[in-house]
Amino acid sequence: MLKVRVQALLATLALLLTLVPAVASAQSVPCVVVGSATVNGQAAPVGTVVSAIIGGAVVETATIATRGDIGSMQIPSGDGTEVSFTLDALTANETITWTKGNCGNLSLTAEVGSAGAGASDGSKGSTGSSGPAGKDGADGAAGAAGPQGPAGPQGPSGAAGSAGSAGSDGSAGPAGPAGSAGSAGGSGSDGGSGPLGLISLILAIIALIGVGAVYFMGRQSA
Repeated sequence: MLKVRVQALLATLALLLTLVPAVASAQSVPCVVVGSATVNGQAAPVGTVVSAIIGGAVVETATIATRGDIGSMQIPSGDGTEVSFTLDALTANETITWTKGNCGNLSLTAEVGSAGAGASDGSKGSTGSSGPAGKDGADGAAGAAGPQGPAGPQGPSGAAGSAGSAGSDGSAGPAGPAGSAGSAGGSGSDGGSGPLGLISLILAIIALIGVGAVYFMGRQSA
């Protein structure tokens, strides 16, 4: 009788030892999700930490290695079934219900300023130091000509130029008007008068007649 009891006890222990690993294995099956993440409509940058939260405790994290891709997350069970997510300090808009095995595809979205209800903005940080000056840009295209400026002051007189060559003679001008009459000449000396003058006149007449006669006689003889 004792031997039967011992065998029954050993069988029960063996059964318990078989069930405990099975139960433990069943409880350790995670919720597996794959998907993407965006922040303000843009793919989450490389290095963004994705955290899965159950009951206010972080149960799993993953770091984005490819822009916008959260890869695969194996989320263990926690204190509750609702799983929320954060992208760095931003709270994602999506939640899932924890179940064993495949929990499907997940597209997480978050916006700057959605870090959760009751959160207040942090204080403004100090202004960073100025960066180095950039290189000079290329010259721009020439602008349109501006309006004409006011006239400048008169410059100094230039040196005198050399004399030009003489011009050609001009045509004769029209005859000028007649001059005014000249002043009267002086009185001439008195001519001879009396018998001598008369005799001289007669002799001159005779001489002229004689010369004329000789001339005509010469013509006739020729």
